[in-house]
Amino acid sequence: MKKLKVIRKKNSGRDAQGHVVVRHQGGGHKQFVRLVDFKRNKLGVIGTVVAVEYDPNRSCDLALVQYADGEKQYILCPEGLKVDDKIIAGKDADIKTGNSLPLDLMPLGTVVHNIELTPGHGGKMARSAGTSASVAAKEEGYVHLKLPSGEIRKVQARSMATVGQLGNINWKNEEVGKAGRNIRRGIRPSVRGVAMNPRSHPHGGGEGRSGIGLKSPKTYAGRKAVGNTRKKHKYSDKYIVHRRKKGKHN
Repeated sequence: MKKLKVIRKKNSGRDAQGHVVVRHQGGGHKQFVRLVDFKRNKLGVIGTVVAVEYDPNRSCDLALVQYADGEKQYILCPEGLKVDDKIIAGKDADIKTGNSLPLDLMPLGTVVHNIELTPGHGGKMARSAGTSASVAAKEEGYVHLKLPSGEIRKVQARSMATVGQLGNINWKNEEVGKAGRNIRRGIRPSVRGVAMNPRSHPHGGGEGRSGIGLKSPKTYAGRKAVGNTRKKHKYSDKYIVHRRKKGKHN
């Protein structure tokens, strides 16, 4: 759908002054950004899947949906959704793969993706290939979701989510194979700090394989690269019922 695609603008990791602020970015093939409907706000309108397409900007595939009023939209394609399948969004939707409805209307154990954190703001969680969350519990005004990391988090009960697990599950098992494939994706090579000269990186210099020395590892800008580098408390901590498992996704 040409109307639902725009050319992805590239800045190669540079800011408005042309300074590199994010390293290892640049080049790459020309890409089109698909305008994905994360809000699923066509309430009560039946849609038909007319195509399942590849998207270069994300790990999961997209489903092109044509609604009964003639409008077409891209949505994230869950596992098992095929061409000619019917989907719908709204409070009266069935618990069926591809349908979207509020979390408080879903039974316990329902597998969901594209979950809103704030009602009406569109899906923010569980949007990559093979991911999903499950409805673990309900309390007044909130639903407890078990996330792929093992974390259990409270989300507003009025928030919308889509039923099913996202497709392209084996994406994480793909091997890049060669450097040229990453170059076409816009990912430039990364060089180890210890292989640089001391002017370019705090780990550089020395005779032979010198390592990083007795001091703590540093970023190229001289900041600490290990230890606690984040704030201890975050505004969303109050919504976390159970922290994710240690050692997972690290």
